[in-house]
Amino acid sequence: METRDHPSSSSPSPSIFSVPEWDWDQPMTQQQLEELDAIESAFRSQTSSSTPTSQEADDRRKIRRRLPNSIGSHRCPSAFKGRDLNSFSLSPCPTNRFLNLFHSPCQENSKMRLPKMNFGGHIVYSRTVTEVEKATAELLKIVEAKKKEMGQAILGFDIEWRPTFRKGVSQGKAAVMQICGGNSHCYVMHIIHSGIPRNLQSLLEDPTSMKVGVGIANDAVKVFKDHSVSVKDLEDLSYLANQKLGGDAKKWSLGSLTEMLISKQLLKPNKIRLGNWEADVLSKAQLEYAATDAFASWYLYEVLKSFPDTAENKIEELEGVSPQ
Repeated sequence: METRDHPSSSSPSPSIFSVPEWDWDQPMTQQQLEELDAIESAFRSQTSSSTPTSQEADDRRKIRRRLPNSIGSHRCPSAFKGRDLNSFSLSPCPTNRFLNLFHSPCQENSKMRLPKMNFGGHIVYSRTVTEVEKATAELLKIVEAKKKEMGQAILGFDIEWRPTFRKGVSQGKAAVMQICGGNSHCYVMHIIHSGIPRNLQSLLEDPTSMKVGVGIANDAVKVFKDHSVSVKDLEDLSYLANQKLGGDAKKWSLGSLTEMLISKQLLKPNKIRLGNWEADVLSKAQLEYAATDAFASWYLYEVLKSFPDTAENKIEELEGVSPQ
């Protein structure tokens, strides 16, 4: 589970948009989540109708930068064809996943024109020990086939948990684990009910199966803390993106990478993102949300790996080679 884009510094005046005076020491209700979405929608409507000043336009241009020429000349995925790679705003993202209620007007206007990122394959949902063991056995077969074909298996990885808004109360245990290794199947495991069976533990601890995602090290720490299982061989997409794109290092979110790399928006509705992941049975919307996140991680890794290394990375590699 990862963060999204940060609030705009030019947010509307509190006299126009104000968050209701909720008791933040109490768990957030479904009604309050819906009110957050309503506030966010009103904010988008207000900001999208306003015309930026020349100074604001200059400021927005300053936060953009030109991608390395190697990317423009490289054979990119079809989503790049006919699009201006230099038209994307490469803004860093916050670390607090609960404070991103508002987005900048330029981000919203851009996203309104982009298609949604969806996983179109089969979602395999499991919630009992037996079901999770069976799903993991299927996943292990896919992993072994990938290893034989390409020498390594790449798995999009993410987790979800039930948030709490009470002071002094820790977040819920890792409740859902989603793993995706291709276009056809994504596995959503309701581990708050099943725990982590031995064969799933073996997969997670396998150093020859790379798990990829944004902020994945934090997810691995939480899995270990909550379930005493290690997740090994991790690749953070934010770090990989900085390696491939060059320039100043940025803290990418999964959503900002999806928008920049493949011109799609990764939806993160509050009522799902901050919802009850410990429910007895996950809803269809929750399953689609979880599967899409894991799929996006896998897909964006494949996109980034198709890019050549930046010139500065190649220079650093050469400098690290000792003369014979």
